[in-house]
Amino acid sequence: MAVSKGSEPWILMVTARSPTNIAVIKYWGKRDETLILPINDSISVTLDPDHLCTTTTVAVSPAFDSDRMWLNGKEISLSGGRYQSCLREIRRRAGDVEDEKKGIRIRKVDWERLRVHIASYNNFPTAAGLASSAAGFACLAFALAKLMNIKEENGELSSIARQGSGSACRSLYGGFVKWVMGNDASGHDSIAVQLANESHWDDLVIIIAAVSSQQKETSSTAGMRESFDTSTLLHYRSKVVVPRRILQMEEAIRNRDFQSFARLTCADSNQFHAVCLDTSPPIFYMNDTSRRIINCVERWNQFEGTPQVAYTYDAGPNAVLIARNRTAASLLLKRLLFYFPPSPDTELTSYLLGDKSILEEAGLQSMKDVENLQAPPEIKGGISVDKNSGSVSYFICTRPGRGPTLVVDEDQALIDPRTGIPKFPNMDSSILQAQIRQQGDDVTVHLDMIIGFGSWDFSPLDLENPFPNNEGSVHLWHGDHDLMVPVSLQRYIAKKLPWIHYHEVPAAGHLFAHGNGYSDAIIKALLLGEKWGQ
Repeated sequence: MAVSKGSEPWILMVTARSPTNIAVIKYWGKRDETLILPINDSISVTLDPDHLCTTTTVAVSPAFDSDRMWLNGKEISLSGGRYQSCLREIRRRAGDVEDEKKGIRIRKVDWERLRVHIASYNNFPTAAGLASSAAGFACLAFALAKLMNIKEENGELSSIARQGSGSACRSLYGGFVKWVMGNDASGHDSIAVQLANESHWDDLVIIIAAVSSQQKETSSTAGMRESFDTSTLLHYRSKVVVPRRILQMEEAIRNRDFQSFARLTCADSNQFHAVCLDTSPPIFYMNDTSRRIINCVERWNQFEGTPQVAYTYDAGPNAVLIARNRTAASLLLKRLLFYFPPSPDTELTSYLLGDKSILEEAGLQSMKDVENLQAPPEIKGGISVDKNSGSVSYFICTRPGRGPTLVVDEDQALIDPRTGIPKFPNMDSSILQAQIRQQGDDVTVHLDMIIGFGSWDFSPLDLENPFPNNEGSVHLWHGDHDLMVPVSLQRYIAKKLPWIHYHEVPAAGHLFAHGNGYSDAIIKALLLGEKWGQ
């Protein structure tokens, strides 16, 4: 049985970080619902986990009496078939584990009776068409494999992650990745393979337009099932169109041929959404803003005579725009901010997340620069231009990135090593600490994970008396957690957190703001100042 040197209960933990990915040749439709076996190959680009990722801590202890999981601070059930498949396949492959420093030894046979606790956190909206499930299940499989000392390579792990979420198999690698559909009924040959690493085509810059962080009306699982049953275009696509496009896309990536890459990416995205419309009843994942972004890109590409940007949309309205280089990305950002400007009181640096250096390269220092942007030259004189302020919540600038990695700093674990439960606060708890990155005066906190309890060191707000004169409060909500701050900070909140939506709750006498999947710690860091206790 599992043992330790001392008599005290022990907890062994592993924390990992995994990227999301965006398909440029889409996967849509399964030939086996249980094993999640696709009806066609697909190809994706892995996004930089510094900007979009899932962080997962997995813990094991003889004191745990059941498998439990928390997603973004809220406990969820592990009874579903996909989670059970992942846990079962990982446990079946588990090996002996020995931690000499902690005096812990776990034999292979012990894993069947030991229970695990899992805490997972997405630094981007969940179930909004940004492949959060792909990052989540890839991270879960990778972290559990490290915890249980599984020796299989990432290709084998990809077949396990695939059984949680199909596209998760592609997030086991960085760069450009192909999910081979396979032919065997067991699914053993349906795995991910890396076509090229993240440095192969490092000219590319990716800008994501977060059109909506709301959960989509039709889940990918339900949508695929309905398309498989009712869309004749889906089956023609999988048998005739995709095999040819896969070969062409592999060649385009190998040769770094952006013209072919862009043509294939846009065409495949459009055909995927045509399949959704060909489904009965039709499925609508894009909205008016999604289509306006397509028009913006198509108009510019036609004006230049050669593609500058490729667009692709997964099962949601959020646009993923791939620019051929940083010069094109700067020009793209100007166009996006011209057509889809933030509200005037928004801070520009909170409207563009991720790699903010692109703002300087585009010559955009402040909202004044955005207001002074001229219409793009492809707009002919006399044509009226509709600006759509507020229709994009924010943009994220990123690039092709690496695959999953271990987080070696134990302080960054999402689970408390003393209790075995997540480090999320309740209403009466201490203030939570978040990790930050700081470059000069630019502080990024809203794309980092929770690391534990800490204390404030903030500026410029004085919270000695956070509720002067009983003025009321703004109520921020995330999962089961709440945060109260003075109403006088409302404008500051609106500037710092443009993705938060407010509505009045008359009975409560205060404003209510929904954080759309962002943690309390991150909200607090943005609200209460630019400095954070280290």
